[in-house]
Amino acid sequence: MQNITTPDGLKHAIHLLEVKQDISGLRLKEQFYITCENLKPANLLKSTLINISSSPNLLDTLLSTSIGLATGYLSRKIVVGTSRNIFRKLIGSGLQLGITNIVAQHPEAVKSFGWFILHHFLHKKKGTLKSRDK
Repeated sequence: MQNITTPDGLKHAIHLLEVKQDISGLRLKEQFYITCENLKPANLLKSTLINISSSPNLLDTLLSTSIGLATGYLSRKIVVGTSRNIFRKLIGSGLQLGITNIVAQHPEAVKSFGWFILHHFLHKKKGTLKSRDK
């Protein structure tokens, strides 16, 4: 900024600073309003759902993790059942953790194994049906 030597120059500089302050105040108020709108629970939920639906990697990860959790839970229920044996419950919990991690980390391998098993059983059933017809 230049050195101000006249009273008119000082008045002009003060006026420019006041205008600049008014503009900054208006921008601050606008930003505050936008921030308040974005922090409303409904808008937070809406933006989260939009982000989830637009991110295919997140949906794949969520799906594989859910399948892993369900598979681990089912394996624990199969091993433990209604047993009250603490050793069996401990083994069931370890098995649940292991299977959950394996399925969640390697969903493609589990999917291909599932397709192999499904195809194998369907193929055998078709073969036994053909042999019965003869």
